[in-house]
Amino acid sequence: MNTFVMFGKYTSEAVHKMSPDRTVQGLSLIKKFGGEIQAMYALLGEIDLIFVLTFPNIEQAMKASIALSKMTGISFTTSPAVSVGEFDKLITDV
Repeated sequence: MNTFVMFGKYTSEAVHKMSPDRTVQGLSLIKKFGGEIQAMYALLGEIDLIFVLTFPNIEQAMKASIALSKMTGISFTTSPAVSVGEFDKLITDV
């Protein structure tokens, strides 16, 4: 499984649809695309939400990101991530 970080920014539409039920629906949607939730946080500042997720591949992560945006009205930016240990291995080959 590959790690991805999703950064969410609420739109005015998304704020009006906030609910614990929507969170449950979002979690189900992530699982539908083969994702596993590692952590989820609500934030103050530029970014409203951050999710740390694993997916089998980038295609599934992209599908989940788009599907979540469509369902919630939240604007998501999704980025692949590697651990610092993995990063250190990568840079030794450069």
